[in-house]
Amino acid sequence: MSDIRLRFAPSPTGYLHVGGARTALFNWLLARKLGGTFILRIEDTDVARSTEESVNAILEGMRWLGLEWDEGPFFQSDLFPVYREYVQKLLQEGKAYRCYCTPEELEKKRELAMAEGRKPKYDGSCRGLKEEIPDKSFAIRFRAPQDGITAFDDLVKGSISFNNEELDDLIIQRSDGTPIYNFTVVIDDATMKVSTVIRGDDHISNTPRQILLYEALGFPVPRFAHVPMILGSDKARLSKRHGATSVMAYRDMGYLPEAMVNYLVRLGWSHGDDEIFSREELVDKFTLEGIGKSAGVFNPEKLLWLNAHYIKNGDPARLAELLLPFLRERGVEPTADGPVLATVITTLQERARTMLELADGALFYYRSEVLYDEAAAAKQLTSLQYPILTAFTQRLAAWEDMTPAGIEVLFKEFCTAQGIKMGQVGPSVRVALCGVTSSPAIYDVIAVLGKDETSRRLERAISFVATQL
Repeated sequence: MSDIRLRFAPSPTGYLHVGGARTALFNWLLARKLGGTFILRIEDTDVARSTEESVNAILEGMRWLGLEWDEGPFFQSDLFPVYREYVQKLLQEGKAYRCYCTPEELEKKRELAMAEGRKPKYDGSCRGLKEEIPDKSFAIRFRAPQDGITAFDDLVKGSISFNNEELDDLIIQRSDGTPIYNFTVVIDDATMKVSTVIRGDDHISNTPRQILLYEALGFPVPRFAHVPMILGSDKARLSKRHGATSVMAYRDMGYLPEAMVNYLVRLGWSHGDDEIFSREELVDKFTLEGIGKSAGVFNPEKLLWLNAHYIKNGDPARLAELLLPFLRERGVEPTADGPVLATVITTLQERARTMLELADGALFYYRSEVLYDEAAAAKQLTSLQYPILTAFTQRLAAWEDMTPAGIEVLFKEFCTAQGIKMGQVGPSVRVALCGVTSSPAIYDVIAVLGKDETSRRLERAISFVATQL
């Protein structure tokens, strides 16, 4: 295993967002490609907003996508004593100081700075205090350099630099003793020996502050790769108003994890003109150099197209396992004496775009009674079809080859013997067996249902037609 160590560090304040999932995926792919370590860390220092439900949603989403982690999950809430140790270290070395300014005082300073056209940064009024003020609460600020430049070579964006005079003295511990994000993330990444930080480019403004903290604490500075955000069709940051943004919502909508992985990695990364990649190909071909510098636009139609591809080419046995929950939601439980679900799926894969469509398409195979679409029955199950359906049912009873090819021969011979065309018998048989005029190939349907069930459904349809005579 190589020395490269990467991490995904979500906050448990909601579901696993598709943007976060893509960040996790990029980290996971690079770790797997280079034989490195992928760490999962839960950044739950925001105690008020962090929930166990959100933690479980994140873990479930990661597992569904197949992004297994090598270390963790670690929880920041377990590491508060460690953060306090490093706060004290900075205080003792004069690299941090107590700030006694109240929130009201800080707001007045901010308003004054804005009124005077200055950047609303902290004015350093407590920076030079020599003595502690007893019985007054305080936050702790990092004593940042007031001149010079902080620069880094971003692995996606290129060279980035900030004037230190633009950076104020960051609070690293609140007055209630809780640490803040920009401090905890530095401690965590340093103590977990994270070598490369891949994250969204909304974190770029945090990076110079974090670099200064690394240096003040004597930690090696990791490499940074800031990836562009994911936008909606209106080029605004992807949010609920653009549709589903939760990874697990897409699972519940009938999307396959491999389609989601393929789509997310292509949403900002490219390898020539290739669109479809197996997981093994992604691991082999993924590089940070392939990540674009501009934001990706989430395209639901493209995701749907990919999902249809993976359903069409998926292993029916695996799809059957994934389909069971969707069928059970619809009150269907395939049994040993009914059609084999994997075989049913082979008749539906060609046209289904989601597992929901696959489930809906499979229902007619398992219903004890076919539900006739009113318009379909009015057209195809009439008195005119009575003799044709009766004769076809009799012919089927004596037929032996129940393969799709054999059933095709059955139809051809029947049409020849009756002097009719396929259009005069096929649609009626389809409605008799499926209840609708659109279904998988009728030869496949009969092969899956088998002779006994096909005959039973035909006889019921004949009885239905007889009521109209």
